[in-house]
Amino acid sequence: MTSFAPPPVWESPSGDPNDETFGDVVDGVDHAHQDPSDPDHDVVLVGEPFDAAVVGRPGAAKGPDAIREALRGVKTHGFESGPVGRARSIGDLGDLAVDSMDPAAIQRSVAEVAADLHAGDAVPVFLGGDNSLTYPNVEPLCDRGSVGVVNLDAHLDVREVREAPTSGTPYRQLFEAGLDAYVCLGARHHETSTAYVDYLEERGGEVVTSEAVGRDLERAVRRARDAVADVDVLYLSVDCDVLEAAAAPGVSAPTPGGLTTRELFRIVRRLAGDDRVAGFEVVECAPPLDEGGRTAGAAARAVAHFLAGSGGGGRD
Repeated sequence: MTSFAPPPVWESPSGDPNDETFGDVVDGVDHAHQDPSDPDHDVVLVGEPFDAAVVGRPGAAKGPDAIREALRGVKTHGFESGPVGRARSIGDLGDLAVDSMDPAAIQRSVAEVAADLHAGDAVPVFLGGDNSLTYPNVEPLCDRGSVGVVNLDAHLDVREVREAPTSGTPYRQLFEAGLDAYVCLGARHHETSTAYVDYLEERGGEVVTSEAVGRDLERAVRRARDAVADVDVLYLSVDCDVLEAAAAPGVSAPTPGGLTTRELFRIVRRLAGDDRVAGFEVVECAPPLDEGGRTAGAAARAVAHFLAGSGGGGRD
């Protein structure tokens, strides 16, 4: 049985009465009177504090708390969106509580909750947790028509499931569940194997490297959009290791040659404005591995930029 741990108290850390931060505008949800499938908010945050399936260094189980802590101090004002919290109501359902350390069991439990969330009107924003959680976050959408995912990630994550699912298997699992279109945006040279590139090409997937983003960000975004142009439902995922290792040291597999935070935020805003977006996630933020809160800060701001973009603020 899956349940929620109560969300934290949201309050601003600022002593300036003119400041408005996400700590002022996010509401904790009272689960005694709240069905996750019918929340009284436009957007709901959902913590997924699990890293039992991580390939590499653990630590992402601490991600949801760190992302929330960083987000509560982030200002709500975007220069094209205005104050985010005034246009859309944002709730926090708290963290999923699962009585298992088995990756397959965790995926089953998360999928049950994700199905309820996707059945409601609110857009879920999942705070990971390792990348294996992408599979249960997205799989229930496969019953709603054709589904596409834009994955901002250094890696393709289409490994075969052997003894158990891992943070490297979610998109192969999703293809097997009926995923129709997939883009890996921000992939690195020499960070994957030819067998996985071949698999993705056979499935019609699109790879847009971090170098392509650096050459022409707008063209890279157009390539991603074109690859998912024909699907009914769209899901956006940010693996924090898509960022340059110096900007996001607190991940399972930090690698050089990644996106800048500025590029990440701009891409997220661009993609978030699509009316088909049914969910968003930030995964692989591992606070025990972080330095100076850089990764959690970037993850929290990615959430802020998603909220700004999905509210119509996708321009510069």
